[in-house]
Amino acid sequence: MPRVKRSVHARKKRRKVLGQAKGYWGLKHSSYKRAKEQVDHSLVYAYRDRKNKKRTFRRLWIMRINAAARREGLSYNQLVAGLRKAEIPLDRKVLADIAVSDPAAFGKIAEQAKAALEA
Repeated sequence: MPRVKRSVHARKKRRKVLGQAKGYWGLKHSSYKRAKEQVDHSLVYAYRDRKNKKRTFRRLWIMRINAAARREGLSYNQLVAGLRKAEIPLDRKVLADIAVSDPAAFGKIAEQAKAALEA
């Protein structure tokens, strides 16, 4: 079996890891061993937090909608139930944006939801 010389591939692999670790603190950006450990950790965090980001934004939207709904005399769940009955198909992201950027329009939407709840 022929001998395999790995210097080119090994150097390329190490350069890639050190490139990914650019900007890390201390030895984590210059020592291959420490950089590899940190890059592996960082990739795990990145994967995990791409999932968590969706969770976090949903919580933020619900808080914003709830605050705006309470100004209109409704709670969050009453507003959502009213929107369903009024057949207004707005998702949380859009509702939260309207609540922050255009409170008057949100007030009209809330009024429609309130009317649908009473009917």
